[in-house]
Amino acid sequence: SPTIVMFTTIAGLTGVAITLALILIITSSMEVIRRSYFEVFWYTHHLFIIFFIGLVFHGYGRIVRGQTPVSQQTNKPNVCADRFEDWGKNESNCAVPEFAGNPPGTWKWVLGPMILYVCERLVRIYRSHQKVVITKVVMHPSKTLELQMKKKGFSMEVGQYVFIQCPSVSRLEWHPFTLTSAPEEDYFSAHIRIVGDWTQALYEACGGDKPEQQDAWKLPKVAIDGPFGTASEDVFRYEVVMLVGAGIGVTPFASILKSVWYKHIQNNQDVFTKKIYFYWLCPETQAFEWFADLLQSLERQMADKDMADFLSYNIYLTRWKDTEAAHFRVHHEAENDPITGLKQKTLYGKPNWDNEFANIASNHPRSKVGVFLCGPPQLGKSLEKQCLSHSEADVKFIFNKENF
Repeated sequence: SPTIVMFTTIAGLTGVAITLALILIITSSMEVIRRSYFEVFWYTHHLFIIFFIGLVFHGYGRIVRGQTPVSQQTNKPNVCADRFEDWGKNESNCAVPEFAGNPPGTWKWVLGPMILYVCERLVRIYRSHQKVVITKVVMHPSKTLELQMKKKGFSMEVGQYVFIQCPSVSRLEWHPFTLTSAPEEDYFSAHIRIVGDWTQALYEACGGDKPEQQDAWKLPKVAIDGPFGTASEDVFRYEVVMLVGAGIGVTPFASILKSVWYKHIQNNQDVFTKKIYFYWLCPETQAFEWFADLLQSLERQMADKDMADFLSYNIYLTRWKDTEAAHFRVHHEAENDPITGLKQKTLYGKPNWDNEFANIASNHPRSKVGVFLCGPPQLGKSLEKQCLSHSEADVKFIFNKENF
């Protein structure tokens, strides 16, 4: 009976175990589960341990049978396969083949990758146990938490990210966050938007819900693993750069813009980038508040250095209603934008990418333009099509993306 075999043999039990583990892993990988119930996704994916252990022992049931080596001497498959009607007859020289369960072989394929995985985990455990000091906590409006940290031997590049763990919140959960500091700064920072249970718990542990200032010794301990690279690291390899951020996806570009400024004020002659076009798409005004301060500072400093033409930025409110925008259009003639405080006025709706790419191509003939996106996949598909359609003999748009 297949049911008896399924639940009374090694092959049957391990087969059931790895099938159930794989079903749970696949179903919890759905986007709706990952975004709404991240803990379910996180914990079920650790069933890969059961999956691989079951996969290795599954072969010990020897349910896959093969011709024995002794039998292959009297019934050679390449000779006797087409003469099966004469097997066992004296004149055929082909005896009836004998079969037996094949020895397990999965471990040969799993052993190498598992050794590499264990080594990688040991390195990450070692790095995560190095001491991290939180030097500053900034509570930005719209519940955005900025952590400024220091760690011995930490070295980063623009656009990279780290995994952050807070043991007082969860000992198993590690969450990725893009670094918003520049490599030239003596600390590294991350801006964390409070959108889920884990980020809310971290926000409260750092005193975000308390009106008084927190003492440094009361701040929670954190562990850092990283940094890890992204496509944004290549931004300084292009003479013309087009940065596109959507919502909180602007965080890697904070690091890039800071680093560009540091390189220029240090009179670094190795800066290959000559022009940056920056586009920021936000659904609501709340997302502007922390990043607008950085843009205001860069705007003032670049104006003082006669570098106003180096950075062109366009900020779009994508979900702004006409009735709400009408109030601000009254102040459109003011020197600074009433929403962001920048000299560049905030735009409403979504950008016309076809026009934007055409203008950049006409302004920079015979150039390679690096297009960098940190945003949703739908926007990435649209920009990728624009890069292909506007790339011609003298202008090339090279698309790089980082989805969230």
